[in-house]
Amino acid sequence: QVQLVESGGGLVQPGNSLRLSCAASGSILRANTMGWYRQAPGKQRDLVARITNGESTNYADSVKGRFTISRDNAKNTAYLQMNSLKPEDTAVYYCNAEGLLRSLEIFRSWGQGTQVTVSS
Repeated sequence: QVQLVESGGGLVQPGNSLRLSCAASGSILRANTMGWYRQAPGKQRDLVARITNGESTNYADSVKGRFTISRDNAKNTAYLQMNSLKPEDTAVYYCNAEGLLRSLEIFRSWGQGTQVTVSS
C-alpha cells in the first residue's frame, strides 16, 4: 500500500506564505498524479492544485498566481508553495496521489490532512 505523510501546515497571518510537503512511500512503481485538495468546515473537499509526473499542472481559479505545486519524482514528494495567503484559504489540506504499484495494481491514496489557518 501507499502512505502519504503531509507536513508544513500551521497558523499564518494574511499575506504571508507557507510551504506544504507530501511524501509518498510504499511499493510505488510510478505516481502518475500528485495533488492537493482542501476542505473548510461545512464545505466539500475541493481540488487546489495537481501535477503529473510529466509536470503538467492545473490549479483552482482561486489560487492561480498565488500557489505553486511542484514535485520531486525521485523522492515521490510533492510540494505546495502558498504565497499571499488569505483568510479564505483556511482549511484542512489533503495530499492525494494516484499511480501504479510494483504489482501493477492501480493505487489512489490520501494523506491524513494538515491544518492551514490564515488569521491576524
